Amino acid sequence: MPRSAVAIALPPAELVAVSAQLAEAGYEAIAVNTAEELEVLLSTRRDIGVAILDGENDFDRTIEMYSLLHEEDRNIPALMVVAARALDRMGLAGRARVSDEYFTRPYSAESLRWRVEAMLIRAEVPTDDSTGGVIDTEPEPGPAIDSAESRRGQIVIVFNPKGGVGKTTIAVNIAAMLQIRKGQRVLLVDCDTVTGHVASSLGMENVRTVADAWTDDLSSGASETFSEIASPHTSGVSVLVMAESPLHTEILEPKRVAEAITSARQAFDWVVVDMHPDYGPLNQVIFERADKIIVPVTPDVPAIRAAVQLREVAVELQIRDRLAMVVNRANSGVSVADMERTVGMPALAEVRSAGMLFVRAANEGRSAVERFPKEKVIDDIEQLADRMIATAEPSVAKTGSGFLGIFGGGRNTNPSVRAS
Repeated sequence: MPRSAVAIALPPAELVAVSAQLAEAGYEAIAVNTAEELEVLLSTRRDIGVAILDGENDFDRTIEMYSLLHEEDRNIPALMVVAARALDRMGLAGRARVSDEYFTRPYSAESLRWRVEAMLIRAEVPTDDSTGGVIDTEPEPGPAIDSAESRRGQIVIVFNPKGGVGKTTIAVNIAAMLQIRKGQRVLLVDCDTVTGHVASSLGMENVRTVADAWTDDLSSGASETFSEIASPHTSGVSVLVMAESPLHTEILEPKRVAEAITSARQAFDWVVVDMHPDYGPLNQVIFERADKIIVPVTPDVPAIRAAVQLREVAVELQIRDRLAMVVNRANSGVSVADMERTVGMPALAEVRSAGMLFVRAANEGRSAVERFPKEKVIDDIEQLADRMIATAEPSVAKTGSGFLGIFGGGRNTNPSVRAS
């Protein structure tokens, strides 16, 4: 299917860089300088999926353009590019829609391209070969697809066989980012029955655990789903803890846990699983169900060696194509390209060092995404979320084959996301 087109109203230098990135990804970039030009474009093209607007330099013009995107029967998402100081304008005179997003300057054209791609995928914009023809929305003949399966969410594991690399920090904040800024339904699962602290880092004490619920089920005869057992956090994320104590986990039969996680995909867009650093039976059976395995790696020898070991183990477990590295504490002076070569995994994203921000947020029982939304490290987390959304294509959800666009058959030739 042909790709959507993107209308761009940015200053010339930004326009050139962003257009080149979009063209590389297979999207047609169309420059518009005035509201009149945008109106003509929208009246002649039915395949405009997103409009990139400058929310800083000529805000009156931007408001005019924004109105055109949502008038009559149109509902075209807008990506507003602004300086951090201009974020207070993002109410768009009370007209902002949930599908609209903002992107702060300074930025890299590549990172903006991934945001646009994520927005287009969420919008599911139909396209056509022609510039103004009728769009054919009739489905191809074929076998019927179960409606529940077609809504299947993604299972994302956050794992490294070495502790202390930021697994829980990444898991908690990527879950919050997907829920809060991306409008996704997220279940965050703490599968670390030994040292897990997802709930405590979110200020959630005495939560009902899976072990509690399944023990109760033995006497009641009931069978609760993970969505029913999970506890809501103030961010909107549903949080699920396997057990309060590592001494009382006998009831957590690995296959049953894995099947319950798999079933949770029907109620959530993303199931983010924080795992204990081991290769035990529970982890192995969850590995089999994962769509993505995010591997946080810090730029130090023990963490890099652990990631190399995981890459080798992953071949034997037949999950190698689902691995992607996230370079944590990336501004430590070690080349990300060198880490990619040494570890043998692409860097899906880089997250700069901001330890005290994460500590302060956890002390308040919140994610850093909630507590420090304008910090640059949150931009890094957002780039990771955009990359995850952009690569979670329908074919991935149906086949569980890993990150399309990064491993085999993808469009992107440079898998690294550089922090803006």
